[in-house]
Amino acid sequence: MTIDDGRPGADAPRASAGGRFLSMHGLLVVAVSLVLALGVAAALTATGLAAGARAVLQPAPMPTGTTPAWLAPPSSAPTLAGAAPLAASAPAPDPAVLAAQLAPILAPFRAPGGGSLGAVVLDGATGGTLHGREGSVPRVPASNLKLLTAAAVLTTLGPDAVLRTRAVRGEEPGTVILVAGGDVLLGAGESQPGEVLGRAGLATLAAATARALTGSTAGADGPDAPDGPDGPDDGGSAPSADEPAAALPAGATVTVRLDDSLFTGPALNPAWAHEDIEAGEMAPLHALALNAGRTAPNAPAPRPADAGLDAAAAFRAALEKALAPYGIRVAAGVERAHAPTPSRPGTALAAVESAPVADQVGYMLLESDNYTAEALARLASAASGGPTSTAGAVRALRDAAERVLGSAEGLVLEDASGLAAGNRVAPETLAGIVREMAVGRDARLRPALDGLPIAGLTGTLGGRFGPGTTAAGAGVVRAKTGTLLAVAGLTGYTVDADGRLLVFSFVANGLTADTREAALAAIDGAAARLAGCGCR
Repeated sequence: MTIDDGRPGADAPRASAGGRFLSMHGLLVVAVSLVLALGVAAALTATGLAAGARAVLQPAPMPTGTTPAWLAPPSSAPTLAGAAPLAASAPAPDPAVLAAQLAPILAPFRAPGGGSLGAVVLDGATGGTLHGREGSVPRVPASNLKLLTAAAVLTTLGPDAVLRTRAVRGEEPGTVILVAGGDVLLGAGESQPGEVLGRAGLATLAAATARALTGSTAGADGPDAPDGPDGPDDGGSAPSADEPAAALPAGATVTVRLDDSLFTGPALNPAWAHEDIEAGEMAPLHALALNAGRTAPNAPAPRPADAGLDAAAAFRAALEKALAPYGIRVAAGVERAHAPTPSRPGTALAAVESAPVADQVGYMLLESDNYTAEALARLASAASGGPTSTAGAVRALRDAAERVLGSAEGLVLEDASGLAAGNRVAPETLAGIVREMAVGRDARLRPALDGLPIAGLTGTLGGRFGPGTTAAGAGVVRAKTGTLLAVAGLTGYTVDADGRLLVFSFVANGLTADTREAALAAIDGAAARLAGCGCR
């Protein structure tokens, strides 16, 4: 059995904090906003680092005219605000001094039976390698692979696009079809504005659907005016159809069906170990799900065997409750069926919309959520014109590597979450992705930085970098974790004592149950040393 960062039973999602780095026209302008604990804030202030800045100009992910029904275009572009650069004159570490600082920490990996380590430290300003140790050798990345998934999703769907889950009229009278739009972070209850998990609620969708079926405006969550045949833009109101159907009378019966045909191919990747699925690391993937494919937020195994039908059952129950005051019953059970084409007039009933894609990517990175990663990667493939299958998701990641780094050489990919043991990615590739997120030219990558866990504070790093040799990294290291039984990885960035941005990736393979904890401690220690080192 393997052990993943996003294992069941983790704490509830924590609010992302931190900053985004900006680089324009080849000039390094790094925006740093770090959430600090206790004395860390004072220490950073002493070094002159500025806090601050988020949001950059982001292009629309897709032209409105070609936007599919499951993807809503952005309503506006974020504005640039509050960028606070690091000092351009901050000196770079001396590679020889840096190597001498890291050598004692990483020495155990040279001992027989200790596994092997790939390491790279990049200068954020120049991209040059300050330290390397088998950094070009492809390794099992575990959940560090989600960095590449984030890049694929943000550069195809776009950061501020949202996913749409719709209710439409079926071909048969009285039939309502729940149409999946790829949102696997649905909630069973009312929509939760400002949240990521549960932003779109099936109870809200059911209430809006009931109003559309009965012609009622009572208790509407938003305006009744339509925004087009695909659904509303308020996440819970019922749009008028082009050819409105008559309101259902008292005594009528409604039948609920599910169309989750957006995803194709097997729901379970054969590259995933059976033991991992049994342990709750992953579940059969569907194009809509509650709680990222769990029975409740962050619930442990067992996971739902059919998350799509479970979500549809929650919608059916909510619709039954919403229609009861009108004397309309809802038939028991839900079966799968294909919805009418989106262009057919008179079919639209209601829709709810997810949190922006950037926020979903942030959730995926912060909590290392495998289910969300796989779903978003399939949507990235669809946005590029590819299939919504595992093969399409893998192709989307390779295309992202070509697009962001200029090459996909050396990549061996079997999934988008990092759960497959057959994946191979070099540490220098992983570090290169983070540097592009921080200071690259494609501003669509910038939001991924907000999802990187903060050492000692948030996400999968919340319980690491405590008192002891790694404490210097608490609050100032932001990185994506990657942990399997034989793998320990950490890829991210920090700012050293002189104010220089350093990007790093440490990935250990070939570990055993006896050496994995020591490997994690060594990797954390190396990242903490970078944070506290001027190394000149």
